[in-house]
Amino acid sequence: MQQLPDPHRQPQFYASVPLKRLIAWIIDSVVILLIALIVVTLTLFVGFFVWPILYLVVGFAYRVVTIANGSATLGMRFAGIELRDAYGARLDLGGALAHTTGYTISLAIPLLQVISVVMMLTGARGQGLTDAFLGTVALNRRAAI
Repeated sequence: MQQLPDPHRQPQFYASVPLKRLIAWIIDSVVILLIALIVVTLTLFVGFFVWPILYLVVGFAYRVVTIANGSATLGMRFAGIELRDAYGARLDLGGALAHTTGYTISLAIPLLQVISVVMMLTGARGQGLTDAFLGTVALNRRAAI
């Protein structure tokens, strides 16, 4: 059974991960916005009437699909990080769905988002609230664990 790298003996796996997560979040937000705008255009602009719901659904689907198909969103791939479960394995569809659900709940409740960011900046593994709850972690990408 594989395990996550120890942050004290192998700090290179966690180096700059909070900053890289921020960069990934910005890139993913732009990608989600562009996809949502394409959907609005395809619906002949009717999608603007339900913009918050449309944006939420597009973002949720984008995150689940990209994480399930590579353990990282496009922004995470660009930033050179990926999500791993408590055993060091890539996230599957169930893991991607659970992680995205936790992320979405954290975004919906600002206090949870603040707690998550503080945890990422102060924890040895840089885990957010959802990561701590699920046992997942964002690591600098590498060939294999």
